[in-house]
Amino acid sequence: MIRSVVVGLDGSAESRAAAEWAAREAKRRFLPLRLVHVWEPVPAPIALAQFLGGETQQRWSERVPREVVEDLKVRHSGLDVSLEQVSGRPAEVLTEAAKDAELLVLGSRGLSGIGGFLVGSVGQAVLAHTEQPVVLVRAGEKATGGPVVLGLDTDHPDDTLLSFAFEAAARRVTPLRVVHVWNPPPYFAYGLPADPELDAALGKQDAATLTEVLHHWKEKYPAVEVIEESRPGSPAVHLVGASRDASLVVVGRRARRSPLGAHIGSVTHAVLHHATAPVAVVAHD
Repeated sequence: MIRSVVVGLDGSAESRAAAEWAAREAKRRFLPLRLVHVWEPVPAPIALAQFLGGETQQRWSERVPREVVEDLKVRHSGLDVSLEQVSGRPAEVLTEAAKDAELLVLGSRGLSGIGGFLVGSVGQAVLAHTEQPVVLVRAGEKATGGPVVLGLDTDHPDDTLLSFAFEAAARRVTPLRVVHVWNPPPYFAYGLPADPELDAALGKQDAATLTEVLHHWKEKYPAVEVIEESRPGSPAVHLVGASRDASLVVVGRRARRSPLGAHIGSVTHAVLHHATAPVAVVAHD
């Protein structure tokens, strides 16, 4: 099967924004775009209610998805766009659709009054169980030329995560801003006086480790400008701050496979809920 960029479409402003973002990404990757519209069967008593009349159901299940497809074809000339309409549970259908995709893109509501995302139950379920990269896009999202931001753990640097971030920056011809956050000394937690010399030594050591981790990747992608940032504090706070000027934020998720289910991770969860740029979640071992 030909790989593609897949986007979940439900007719909402969020999913339309996701479809637009996915169309631009598909063109960057020279891949077809596949829109997956999932509709859940409605129980007969509800389906008979006036507010769910035949005309309304027909518009949302047939006309709206096709209108989105036609609009994308007009605005993205030459892009191969297809529509797949499936009945079932959205999280299960989208997770299955992602298995044959290069990338899965989902829409997410912005939080009222502040920047960030409101990731619903479907989005969280898909994120937790999809092994392909998943991108969350808010309504009103516009193309920007800002850097790609990568949150990196230098203790466990993963090739899948690094490759995704460098490739994303290379495709956009934009800098890659790599943010690594290290834990401050214990005296911060206990309110003890700071030790500037110790702070400086720890910061220098951590910055050197970050440079060492990135050395191979900078040689592999010489055209990508890399901005290295090593800071003490909270990873989520620094990544959310960096998202304000970013075109994309890239974070990882450990693909834990256990009877208790999968988990997104606290830092990734916080970034998803508060970042102001699209967020790519990359599963890795």
